[in-house]
Parts: sequence; structure tokens; C-alpha cells
Amino acid sequence: MYIAVTSRCLGDLPFLDACSLLTDYGYSRVEFWFDEDGDHLKPSDVVADLEGFANNFRASSRLTPVAFCFEQVVDLETFAAITRLAKLMRVVQITVPSTPLGTPFNAEIERLQDLLQVANAAGVQLSIRTRTGHLTEDAHTAVELCQAVQGVGLSLDPSYYICGPHKGESYDQVYPYVYHVYLRDTTPDQIQVQVGLGEVDYGRLISQLRRENYDRTLSVDFFPDQYGDLDRALELRKIRMLLESHLLV
Repeated sequence: MYIAVTSRCLGDLPFLDACSLLTDYGYSRVEFWFDEDGDHLKPSDVVADLEGFANNFRASSRLTPVAFCFEQVVDLETFAAITRLAKLMRVVQITVPSTPLGTPFNAEIERLQDLLQVANAAGVQLSIRTRTGHLTEDAHTAVELCQAVQGVGLSLDPSYYICGPHKGESYDQVYPYVYHVYLRDTTPDQIQVQVGLGEVDYGRLISQLRRENYDRTLSVDFFPDQYGDLDRALELRKIRMLLESHLLV
């Protein structure tokens, strides 16, 4: 397992400025966070010039890209274009959100099958994010989606199982299907709190992942609008060092 950081952690800044600061905070690997509704990294801007974007990033940043994530449900054409960027940048992990609650299960299966076909052709690993308000907010449904579309995994964000409508329930059943992980500190009442004051059991989580021979990314992922008065540089350094200490055990 190794540690990365999402560009969303500094998503209120221009993308390359965020990457520069994340390097200063001690990170060497980054996950690109695509958000069409923000000014940080719009997928529409990126796909307009894939090679230009890739070359500009390489010239401007020492970070190694290891994963991509879409904030919104993505159309097939845009997804296919981003898989081409993934090949250019040697990225093999892409996360997409599942559709919102209320979406027919069969419709979601068909959507994921279409995305998986494109991902497989590009040699990219596809997973869906666990998230409140989406079909994956319930661990059982998240697992059922993976079982229905074999080859699709989960990008586990335990904060939503700790703080969401299913808080207090076990979500151990998701671990065999986990392709990717997002981490921040969380309490049952607050999705993001100061590092060290939450209820994320990093030791147990890493132990569970090791049991499944997980050897992929742990991606630090903070919400930029929820730092409050906290020093974001300090928080990002603290969680990196905390995770590093657990990985050494």
C-alpha cells in the first residue's frame, strides 16, 4: 500500500497551484479530481487538449499521478477521453460516483457495464465511490453492484459509513471488493474533523485491507470547505505521517 493525496484537498485553488503545495506538504503521488461544476479541474477543459494537458502537468509538477476521480456522473464520451489521458499518464485507476438513490438497479448495472467495457479496452481499473445519497450509501447494495458487474470494484470512503444514515452498521463486507480508498478523520456527527479527533480506525482498516491482499492506494481526501480554522498544511502533513506510521507496522 502507498499514500497519495487528491487534488480536491486544495480544490479551492487552481489545479497546478494545488499540486505545487501538495508537494511542499510531503506528498509524491496525486489523484486528479475532476469536477465540472468547479474551477479546479474541469474534465471538459482537459479533454479539449489531452496531450497539452499531460505535457503541461509534467513540466509544472513533480507529483506522480496515480488515479483519477470524477465528482459527477460522467457520460461515456468524456469517460473514454479520460481513459486516453490515463494511458498517456500511466494511470490505471479511475473512480466514478454511483448514480443517486432512486436510480433503478438495472439501469445502474447497464451504465456500469458500458463504462467497464471502455475501461477494459484502455487497461484501466474502474471503481465506484461509496457515498451518502448514492446507491453505494448502503454497503449491501454497493457489494451487490460489484457482484452484478464483475470487474467493477469499490472506492471505499469509510467516512460515509461512519457519519451517514447507516452509521453504526458494519461495512466489513465491502473489503473484498475494494480497489481504492479515500481517507480523512470523521465522527458520527461530522464528515471531516481535525486529524486525531475522529473515529476512523486506521489500524483496523489497513489490517482488513491487508487480509484481502490490498496493495494499492490510500488516498488522503479532504473537503476544502470544511477545514474551518484548522491549518490545512498541518492537517495534510499529520494524516500523511499517521498513515505512514500504520503502514510500517
